[in-house]
Amino acid sequence: MIRKSSLLLVGALMGAAAITTLSQLPIRVSGAANAAASDTYRQLNLFGDVFERVRSDYVEVPDDAQLIESAINGMLTSLDPHSSYMSPKSFRDMQVQTRGEFGGLGIEVTMEDGLVKVVSPIDDTPAAKAGILAGDLITQIDGEQVQGLTLNEAVEKMRGPVNTDIVVTVRREGVADTFDVTITRDVIRIRSVRWREEDDVGYIRITQFNEQTSDGLKSGIDEITKEIGADKLKGYIIDLRNNPGGLLDQAIAVSDAFLDRGEIVSTRGRNADETQRYNARSGDLTGGKPVIILVNGGSASASEIVAGALQDHRRATILGTRSFGKGSVQTIIPLGANGAIRLTTARYYTPSGTSIQAKGITPDIEALQVLPDDMKGRATTKGEAGLRGHLESEDKEGKEESGSQAYVPPDAKDDVQLKLALDLLRGVQVNGAFPPAGDGSAPVPN
Repeated sequence: MIRKSSLLLVGALMGAAAITTLSQLPIRVSGAANAAASDTYRQLNLFGDVFERVRSDYVEVPDDAQLIESAINGMLTSLDPHSSYMSPKSFRDMQVQTRGEFGGLGIEVTMEDGLVKVVSPIDDTPAAKAGILAGDLITQIDGEQVQGLTLNEAVEKMRGPVNTDIVVTVRREGVADTFDVTITRDVIRIRSVRWREEDDVGYIRITQFNEQTSDGLKSGIDEITKEIGADKLKGYIIDLRNNPGGLLDQAIAVSDAFLDRGEIVSTRGRNADETQRYNARSGDLTGGKPVIILVNGGSASASEIVAGALQDHRRATILGTRSFGKGSVQTIIPLGANGAIRLTTARYYTPSGTSIQAKGITPDIEALQVLPDDMKGRATTKGEAGLRGHLESEDKEGKEESGSQAYVPPDAKDDVQLKLALDLLRGVQVNGAFPPAGDGSAPVPN
């Protein structure tokens, strides 16, 4: 069974998670364990001492609840860039977001060096229309410095009533000075799957993995097959570029749509008995048609699960530039009326047993976009490896990668990666990586 509380990058809780408190656990300590426990309690006493000193001596009377919330968030954010505390309002907002509709600007963000970093603007949203790009750093929000804010605090400031303007100050790689971008807030309705016919090829764009994604994919495949005709259909292009991820169960369902059997992904926590494996069920919705998946530096998390599974099973050819490299799983743990915590609890592994943490998915066919003059030198993202405090790759001899193109031309006629994919499916161009050597049904050793 899929644990719907296990989410990737920008997911949300769907159902409660069981919580065991320390008071419910028997305590048996001796020797070194007893010393370790004593040291821990001394540190907790230190926290209490500091808390009381702040309450009694700070220049202004502090808000006790805010002090504790800040301490909790500081503890979590010190672990890695994806662990954090969510206030009750942030928790509710996140639950709404994964249902596919929420208020805001339309950007997926994380923190880097104390600033808000754009992982990806969402298609057809105010941020995308205003020219916000993956890799942009937001330094100010309506003139207020972001430095010193938590990610949740910054996100809260970017939210607001529909049809109101917000000015974000942006630092962009390759541009000497920061600049202001005015964005008009709107209700963000995420249609996570869009599709169209490219003559004899089906094109399916997945912008994120929310509750609607697997149903949307099935609808797209059905309609494309009907419109083009199964006998004339040359294959499918699945566009995951600048898709920041989302729900784990949806990534599994999308992968399963193209596979007849075999492992899709495994998640492994700190303890060996926490390993979970997710396998495909019989039935390829495309009937075995060729598949090309487009990825770039903005393809993260759930996108990488799909690309990694179909690549390892040799069911699809991956085309584009190396992906973001977020190979960790976050579990949302509700805290009753006090919100929730988002905690990194596991790494995920592709069917071949590979962790892409801080390394990303390397495409079978690398293809770079031709950049307009005003974009040259500033259309790349360092990915997970560029985030301060990120989990290191488990491959000690491997190399953490950085710098991958994350630009998608607004006009399809300028899209080099899309054109190459179409040419490969139609036989206009030939590449040894397409089609992959396999039918996607053979199990992959792990």
